[in-house]
Amino acid sequence: MHDLDFEHYHELGITEDEAAAIAKLIEEQDTLELVTVGIDIGSSTSHLLFAKVVMRRRTTDLSSKFEVVDRQVVWTSPIIHTPFREDGMIDAHQLSHFIADAYGAAGFTAADIDSGAVILTGEAIKRPNARAIDEIFASQSGKFVCATAGHELESLLAAHGSGATRLSRQRGGTGLHVDIGGGTTKLALISDGEVLDVAAYAVGGRLLAQDADGAWTRIDDSARLVADDLGLDLTPETAADPEVRRRICERLAQVSVDEILGTGVDELGKALELTRPLERSVSPAYLTFSGGVSEYVFGNEPGDYGDIARELADQIVRQLAERADIPAIDAGQRIRATVIGASQYTVQVSGKTIYVSDESVLPVHNLPVVHLGVVDATTVSHEEIAASIRRGAEIRGAELSAPVALGLSWTGLPAYAALEQLALGVREAVGASALPITLVINGDVGQLVGRILAVDLGLERRVVSVDGVELNDLDFIDIGEVLTPPGVVPVVIKSLLFS
Repeated sequence: MHDLDFEHYHELGITEDEAAAIAKLIEEQDTLELVTVGIDIGSSTSHLLFAKVVMRRRTTDLSSKFEVVDRQVVWTSPIIHTPFREDGMIDAHQLSHFIADAYGAAGFTAADIDSGAVILTGEAIKRPNARAIDEIFASQSGKFVCATAGHELESLLAAHGSGATRLSRQRGGTGLHVDIGGGTTKLALISDGEVLDVAAYAVGGRLLAQDADGAWTRIDDSARLVADDLGLDLTPETAADPEVRRRICERLAQVSVDEILGTGVDELGKALELTRPLERSVSPAYLTFSGGVSEYVFGNEPGDYGDIARELADQIVRQLAERADIPAIDAGQRIRATVIGASQYTVQVSGKTIYVSDESVLPVHNLPVVHLGVVDATTVSHEEIAASIRRGAEIRGAELSAPVALGLSWTGLPAYAALEQLALGVREAVGASALPITLVINGDVGQLVGRILAVDLGLERRVVSVDGVELNDLDFIDIGEVLTPPGVVPVVIKSLLFS
């Protein structure tokens, strides 16, 4: 046993101090700690938080993939009403002061922040200056903070940030997560901790809201659709009538419960859908809720904030009880679910087997993803790879001579002949260009493929080839600068959905 006692190093001819230095070096190569930020600018509220995320390389196999082993929220901001100007624009001046004050109160500067996301959600996405504000705040918030916006992404972030995915994993069952915000409701069907599908529709707690003087001047388009369906003339004056608001909330709740239970929606429900309907491959055994309206669903919020959130929550709870026998479970996080998701769940880290021919090309932002699906080492041919890339680019509307990310899942052994076929197909499809080409591979072959492309085949483009990243069916990807140690890059897969 003495030979296996690693507390004794004299048999190796090194001192205990030298052994400790070696152990520390190994730990640095296999562990990464990131300070992250999540900033949520929503239909109703805006807030942010800072977190620490610890990632460690898998040690159970030969994978170079890094996995999250610990997350800790270190500071949360107050929750404010999202400031809008009289012309409907997001008030960038007020928001910038709020964010700057939050950084100061937390004791952070932008230089301290390694990664994270600014996400615009709900009705805020529709504002004319939404994208500009998203990208400006992202560029000013840290080293690799990404601008994101989109209903599918928000659904995923809410499912993770609320604790619903963790709850599903612990229970070993299927649940439906319902995130009800100010302007939209997002659904996520979760089984054994995995999100199977997501959807969104325009039902929220601030579709009708009062201004600073108490007048019901905020009337969103979705509320007008409901009023038209009910034969109501919706104005600030008629919205002040509690009975009018009750009828609108009752109808909104009917649409929402139809979507939650999957019983089929009527014409109004279809008009309020923001994505395709949720695909229900399995039936949920329970519901979880998050978002601002969920505070009323679970009875945690005693106050009113000049909107219809409380009435909407009451109607949804009543109609669910009348129409179905399905329990509702508090997953742990409610109004802060999306911002927790934005800070802790947006960023992946590549494997260590990556290839970057010129590190000056990083970071890259908003690369459209052309996904090739699964590439099998036993059947791969350069002709099929090239055809698949061209076909995917055409569907995606992407120019292959421009910066673009090619995504694929590699299965099989990393034999040189098979990898060369993949590289030949890429070279044939993308051609020469002064702009870099990026490959994102789920499988530990990124370095090999990149080297074959750049060195062996002499592709006349700078090459970024990363692996250990699982691409979702979202729209864009960001890749940050190389982090040394351990020699990996942060990656964000996201959507950019603006009106």
